Amino acid sequence: MSLESVRAFFAANSPDVSVIVTEASSATVALAAEAHNVLPEQIAKTICLRAGEETMLIVASGTARLDNRKFKDRFKAKPRMLDAGEVEEATSHPVGGVCPFGLPRVLPIYCDVTLNAFDEVVPAAGATNAAVRLTPLRLAELTGAEWIDVCK
Repeated sequence: MSLESVRAFFAANSPDVSVIVTEASSATVALAAEAHNVLPEQIAKTICLRAGEETMLIVASGTARLDNRKFKDRFKAKPRMLDAGEVEEATSHPVGGVCPFGLPRVLPIYCDVTLNAFDEVVPAAGATNAAVRLTPLRLAELTGAEWIDVCK
C-alpha cells in the first residue's frame, strides 16, 4: 500500500515528521491547499516524467509550470509526462498522491527552485488525502534530491 510505504519511509528516516491524513481529498493543488490551509504555491507537487529513457520525479511549487526550454537545456531531451498507470508503476503512488517518499525503487529526484520561496511546503504522502509538512531543504535532504531550475 502506497500510504504505508510513505509512513515506513518517515518512520525509518525522519520519525519526527507526521503523515497527515484528511477527510477531504487533496488530489489537486487547489484541494490540497484548502485541506491544509496553505497557499496553492506551498503545495509541493510531484511530477513523474521521462527524459529519453530516464524516468524521474520533479517536485515544484504547486502553481509552477514546467518550462520545456529550461528542461531540454538541462536534460538534453524533451519531457514526456507519464500516464496514470505508468506513474503508479514507477512510484507505487496514485495520481493525486504522488510524492518522492516510499518509492519501490530508486528514481532521480529533483527539487525545483520554486519551492525555496516558502519556509514550509506540503507534498503529498502516497494517497489522495495524505500529506506532510516540512521545509524545502528538509524535503531535498530526505529524498537526496538535486536542486534545479526548470519551471516558469
